[in-house]
Amino acid sequence: MAQELHGALKVGSERYGIVVSRFNEFITSRLLGGALDCLKRHGANDDQITVMWVPGSFEVPLAAQRMAATGKFAAIICLSAVIRGQTDHYEQVCQQITRGIGEVGLKANLPVMFGVVTCDTLEQAIDRAGAKGGNLGAAAAAGAIESVQVLGQLGAIK
Repeated sequence: MAQELHGALKVGSERYGIVVSRFNEFITSRLLGGALDCLKRHGANDDQITVMWVPGSFEVPLAAQRMAATGKFAAIICLSAVIRGQTDHYEQVCQQITRGIGEVGLKANLPVMFGVVTCDTLEQAIDRAGAKGGNLGAAAAAGAIESVQVLGQLGAIK
């Protein structure tokens, strides 16, 4: 039978970094609340979590890259909200934050989670930040915990 690896939703002694954009803070503060609640419910304490606020979505990948470069974090959680109705350059911002977050994770060799709400309306964003659609911040935090745990098992394979 093939060996299977599964990550548990249990925080150990590792540290988590969170980058959150201040633009659309009405939404991003709720994403942050969801992420913090998830991390703490699964065993993290305040000393294991660092939150870095940046001006907007475009700045998130660079901040995540700087956090990752410190070597202090097992995972970085990126939280932001891009709502089509508020900018003329929605597509460009969405493309750049998506590409940037993905590159940071690959270059840093650690989980960098995409907790970015991209939607057409404020109502859709509210739904993804804790209303009908759940909380994308909590989902990103859960993904970070699980990814850290499953990747940590690779060293145990013989």
